[in-house]
Amino acid sequence: MTEVDDTPRVPARLVLLSLAALWACYFMVATLRGAFMGFDFVWPIISRRLTICILSMLVMAAVWPLLQLLDRKSGPVRLAVVLVGALPLSLLLSIINDTIFSDIEVTQAYGEGDAETIKAGNVRISRDEVGNILVDLPKVPPAPPVPPEPTEGADEDGGADAAEVPDVPEKPSKGSAITIHTGSMLGHSYARWAAIAENSFGRYFLVLAWAALYFALAKAEEARAAERREGEYRRAAEAAELRSLRYQVNPHFLFNTLNSLSALVMTGRKEDAEEMIQTLSTFYRRTLSGDPTNDLRLVDEIELQKLYFAIEAVRFPNRLLTRIDIDPEAVDAMVPGMILQPLVENSVKYAVAATQRPVTVTIKAAREGGQLVITVGDDGPGTDHNKTEGCGIGLNNVRDRLRARFGAAGTLTTGKRPEGGFESVLRMPLERGRV
Repeated sequence: MTEVDDTPRVPARLVLLSLAALWACYFMVATLRGAFMGFDFVWPIISRRLTICILSMLVMAAVWPLLQLLDRKSGPVRLAVVLVGALPLSLLLSIINDTIFSDIEVTQAYGEGDAETIKAGNVRISRDEVGNILVDLPKVPPAPPVPPEPTEGADEDGGADAAEVPDVPEKPSKGSAITIHTGSMLGHSYARWAAIAENSFGRYFLVLAWAALYFALAKAEEARAAERREGEYRRAAEAAELRSLRYQVNPHFLFNTLNSLSALVMTGRKEDAEEMIQTLSTFYRRTLSGDPTNDLRLVDEIELQKLYFAIEAVRFPNRLLTRIDIDPEAVDAMVPGMILQPLVENSVKYAVAATQRPVTVTIKAAREGGQLVITVGDDGPGTDHNKTEGCGIGLNNVRDRLRARFGAAGTLTTGKRPEGGFESVLRMPLERGRV
């Protein structure tokens, strides 16, 4: 059996964005550093630096699949592999940098002195990337010849035979660059590789920074995956609890209905018994056709309770009266399936069946702000359902289902009505269904 690797992966889009951000930052810092050191924003340098950044990003992107192999490794193993593996990668990036800049000399002046005197250091000395020394020498005007001593053969106008009028000194102009090779070809190659090694040192820390960023992104993906799994487990547990609580309603209701059916048969009311069986069949066909964890529209839940009233009306044709009052704004609200069944059943059992006079069972639903409020009540003898043996099971079932479905936002309160009777009030978030 093949083992499936379910380790969360960093999306490729996020990996490429991290590399692009890293090298864009490097490009800006290197360009600003060059401007600070006196280099102009010239296209030959800018274009080559941009080329280096793009190629370096592609090379590091090619290494990404290798980093994925470390996703399931421990922290020390990751650190050791990255510290060692970053060395050849940084050397490769440095070679790319040297190759791109191999056809251009970038020099930096060490200092300039007073333009009027050579003794003050008016010599521009620089070094290119392969170690050659470049010297800028200013053009120095020739010194005027010293006039000879006057001789006896001098002309009367004071001129000298061999003397010449001295030239007017020229203004020093910009010197020309002289490249001085500092050694043999062997020395030249050594200087080049020394420069590559020095450049790879900076690339090494860039590689380490990106590897650390990648593993941070991988940890974030693992955390998000863990949250998703936790949410799925929580939803599965809630669904199992809702299903279990929902299935508790049917056997309880069926037990009471079969008792009523038995009473009809024993008293010879066969037609009423047949009608009850037909209605009971319709009721269960509707309640068992869907997922017990799904919500129903309030109007559909009310239709189920009407079927239940029809079943019980066979037993109490003259005593069971019903009244249903639904706010139009709450008709399409969603409620847990058969959430009203235990409450209606309690009213029939402990109000209608407990007295010989007519009892009205009322279902009201209204919107209050962002909540749906449903009231199930009766005007019976006012028996406290919480203290009645067996009745607390149905109320606890409703409370547990509200808690499992809505958390603290779903509540059930019960008590006697001031005008007589008993009522239960459900409050839950108002969630709309599709019409």
